[in-house]
Amino acid sequence: METIDRFAELSARPGGSASGAPVSVHFSGAPPGATAAGTEPAAVGVDLGSGYTRIWASGRPTLHVPTVSDSLTNPTPLIRRGRITDAAGLHNLLTRLHRYHHRPIPTGAVLVVCHPVLATPDDEHTARRLLTDVFAPSQVLPIATVRAAAIGAGAAPGPRIIADVGAHLTEVALLDGGRVAAARRADLGMNDLIRPTATGPIVRAITDLVGELRHDAYDGDRAAAAAIRTGLLLVGGGAAQPGLAAQTAAALNTAVRPAAHPRLAAARGAGLAALAALRRTAATIG
Repeated sequence: METIDRFAELSARPGGSASGAPVSVHFSGAPPGATAAGTEPAAVGVDLGSGYTRIWASGRPTLHVPTVSDSLTNPTPLIRRGRITDAAGLHNLLTRLHRYHHRPIPTGAVLVVCHPVLATPDDEHTARRLLTDVFAPSQVLPIATVRAAAIGAGAAPGPRIIADVGAHLTEVALLDGGRVAAARRADLGMNDLIRPTATGPIVRAITDLVGELRHDAYDGDRAAAAAIRTGLLLVGGGAAQPGLAAQTAAALNTAVRPAAHPRLAAARGAGLAALAALRRTAATIG
């Protein structure tokens, strides 16, 4: 299966379009959107988060909406701990988001979708099937959320430790050569906290996960040792919580830098990966 890891030109290079503030979608006032497909090639990045779903599309605003059912009285989560638990409900949500754009995303787009670092093949297959049904893309390419977030955050090349703090998951990964070399995950996120400011459990989870990667470094992994000396990049919705970076830095005794736009980094990075894939295809055809 072809994956986005084949596109080596994405060495965490910032750029692309539609990188401004996201549009928070309220479907009660959503524009009808045209139904006819456009003719221009399009790149699409999708971040299916347990808390929010975000869609980056070339030349269009980034959309984000809670990943919950459309029930007005009892909305339920569609994704739990990174796994799709209501495929029909998520299909409905993606369909409504797809129709929201005044300039519809044309069929045949290149689409890159984020997945948790320990996603199973069945999880990836379900996401690919839903996105293919809704967007009718020419390609659906998977990318680890931590890698997409590093790209979207404009992380410098070279070994790098990334911590992604989401609604239901906390992931820590070592990136080396633009690929996920090692990763750890905890089934704990911001939605599990008693108060958003009580981030002690998240700090401990990151510390434990980084400690496991440090153990790998002691076993001779030079990339992990170099990445840990460089410091940690914090992404995901939890990275926007004031004080989390400072508390994590104190616990790890290393530098911790939150991304400039941590909530949007993964969707933007997936979109930039889709742009690179689109350009690669065009160059091959040309």
